[in-house]
Amino acid sequence: MSNRPLAAAGRTVPLLRAGLIAGIVIAALAYPLVAVTGLGAKATAHATESKTRLLAKALPAETSYLYAPDGKTVLTMFYEEYRQYTKLSDMSPNIQQAIVAAEDSRFYQHKGVDPKGVVRAFVANAHASGVSQGASTLTMQYVRMALRDSATTPKEVQEATQQTSLRKIKEMRLALDLEKELSKEEIIERYLNSAYFGHRAYGIYAASEIFFSKTPKDLTPVEAATLAGLVKSPSQYDPASSDQKEATARRNYVLDRMSQLGYLSPDAATSAKAEPIRLKLTNPPNDCAALPEKFNSWGFICDYLKNWWSSQPAFGQNRLERMDKLRRGGYRIVLSIDPKIQEAAEKNLGAGTGSPFANGIVLSEPGTGRVKAMAVNRTYSLDLSENPPSSNPEAGPKVKANYPNTVAPLLGGGDLPGYQAGSTFKMFPMLAALNEGMPLSTSFNAPHRYQSAIYDGWAPTNASGAMTGMQTMWSGFGKSVNTYFVWLEERVGADKAVRLAEQLGLRWRTDVDREQASPSKVKKWGAFTLGVSDATPLEMANAYAAVAADGRYCEAMPVQGIFNRDGTPATYTTASGISREVAKPRCRQVVTADAARAATDAARCPTGDTPARGGCGGWSTADSVRGTVGRPVAGKTGTTDSTRSAWFVGYTPELAAASFISDPDNPFNAVGDGQSQIPVNAVAETLRDALKGKPTRQFTPPSDAIVG
Repeated sequence: MSNRPLAAAGRTVPLLRAGLIAGIVIAALAYPLVAVTGLGAKATAHATESKTRLLAKALPAETSYLYAPDGKTVLTMFYEEYRQYTKLSDMSPNIQQAIVAAEDSRFYQHKGVDPKGVVRAFVANAHASGVSQGASTLTMQYVRMALRDSATTPKEVQEATQQTSLRKIKEMRLALDLEKELSKEEIIERYLNSAYFGHRAYGIYAASEIFFSKTPKDLTPVEAATLAGLVKSPSQYDPASSDQKEATARRNYVLDRMSQLGYLSPDAATSAKAEPIRLKLTNPPNDCAALPEKFNSWGFICDYLKNWWSSQPAFGQNRLERMDKLRRGGYRIVLSIDPKIQEAAEKNLGAGTGSPFANGIVLSEPGTGRVKAMAVNRTYSLDLSENPPSSNPEAGPKVKANYPNTVAPLLGGGDLPGYQAGSTFKMFPMLAALNEGMPLSTSFNAPHRYQSAIYDGWAPTNASGAMTGMQTMWSGFGKSVNTYFVWLEERVGADKAVRLAEQLGLRWRTDVDREQASPSKVKKWGAFTLGVSDATPLEMANAYAAVAADGRYCEAMPVQGIFNRDGTPATYTTASGISREVAKPRCRQVVTADAARAATDAARCPTGDTPARGGCGGWSTADSVRGTVGRPVAGKTGTTDSTRSAWFVGYTPELAAASFISDPDNPFNAVGDGQSQIPVNAVAETLRDALKGKPTRQFTPPSDAIVG
């Protein structure tokens, strides 16, 4: 007896069963409450309805753009999936027709699930004893992509993408419901913005740019068919590979389908199929290392922006969530940097990129905290291969130095502790004393060496015997008299000076500094006034900017605007429940306006300027500054033991600048007295160039009461 009829009958049974199952599935999807009963049915229907509403509102991840201050010049982008959402009206009809022809020719006839496609797939899969053919409509494919993109856990991602019958049935149910919520045009728009086309191109805007260097509106039928053909298998049909045979065959299939559906005439399709695939590839920049060469120095600003962003609760509960928002949220970010000031800062650095000593400068705007320039004598680059060995003998021969190339946040805003800032810290006890009501005329006969009873017998000395004698805040600050300021700090309390510095934005990043600033130690931290703590130029510029702004401290901010994907300003909710723009200045009064004005009056002495109310005592530590800047200016020099680092922080009513020179790799590698003038010149010349042509503004004099 032959087995062939039996074998034939055996194949017929699965085919009949496949058609029957397909009919049952579609019926169950169309009438969900027939398939299940009771509370379970209601719960299932409610869950499906909620998910449908979520998908109707969900938008795919979108690239965030970083702009220059003009709001037009794109500096770089941040993305995990390169995508820019594009309205259907901004897409060529060619791509809309091509994607329907390639993926779902009955898209405009079915209601989310195509019964003919389901039957065809079941039959084909029954023949193959597995999954050989899908039945996914464009709507179902979009549901799958939207579920994946809106997933918040690995489990949800797996459930959205796993190859199971249960997932397919869920997609069908959601597709049927989604078509009741969205029009066909809305669905195809979202599909084309969600699909992956290969080469990091997510969505049609990215695909058009990456493969053809044009916008979706300008796609020809040939280009549209090429891109539409990619969705099925981006790697297999990649036209950028060396062999375009499969890509061309897939494109031609799509062109034939477009002709069969009436989108192209037979002659047009034949002509299009004869054309080769002509690509014009573009590699979209991503992250700070991809800034254009002419903006290379802005890489440090870009890096600061990322660090700042990662600390903003407005963008998530933790650093991971916030950076995810940056790369997926579709923000438009406009930097606060002023190109003219940035150019001046770069031009006036006093050390080249080949120096082991980092020479940097940061400029901040009083009254807003917006960072106007960040420049350092380094090339922003991830490539350290040509850097020499580190100057730190403990680092080992394989550790590279930070020059000429680096991406380290040498100017602040990152994890590096900074550099000892020397006598620039004398501002903090002076400001604390003034805020407590001590007058500028507070005098002390400062000896060359002063032994402190409060600080357990610590006995600092002055840098020069010429500083010995009766000093006030004007002369003590102008000459940088150590013994006067140790005595002044004793009177006001080291704890008040330290806490004030914290209110002005300083943070303690080393174990030693944190210990000294702790409640149990802070009252005995006498050396604080001499600047033994590490600080960054960003912190110091912003702290002195608060003095320039009459005691109003504003948090450092690298942006002038942040906009959501819909063009509205990005906002956050304060602890008191008030909605505020993320990019709006965040300011608070830290000391009285009169105390800040008095501190400024004293701070005019180091620069060679003339205070409004007092005398500087005949000489100062940076008396060339006033002549260079050419307008009222205040500031303070700072050097550490053996001149291992040197600083100058200066300000006018419009700008505050902090410059330093030090070896970031080895703080014991002394800069030396010969280079200590470099930060002074950098600040003075940058302020001069930045303010050139602007009206001269005067500092407001302090009151009689605080002069004393």
